[in-house]
Amino acid sequence: MATMTITAKNFNTEVLASDKPVLLDFWAAWCGPCRMVSPLVDEISNEVATVKVGKVNVDEEPELAQKFGVMSIPTLVVIKDGKIAKQMVGARPKRDILAMLD
Repeated sequence: MATMTITAKNFNTEVLASDKPVLLDFWAAWCGPCRMVSPLVDEISNEVATVKVGKVNVDEEPELAQKFGVMSIPTLVVIKDGKIAKQMVGARPKRDILAMLD
């Protein structure tokens, strides 16, 4: 499944109402570590069918970043049943991101 762009408009439908866990990548275009994590998140979205994957641009969606208390990027958040299940800050290897989904 392709990575989705998550905005304030589609957040409730795509994230909170999702029947699958959702991996959110909070990022910005100017962030070097975000550019390292982004391809890994895209790979996971194509490889793991049991998870929905979305990206939140913190510059375009500051209210979502604030809602999740994002102070540093990249921040990865796993949402299950509408609640935060796991959260990780900083560039990490793919195996660490996959471990969040267990």
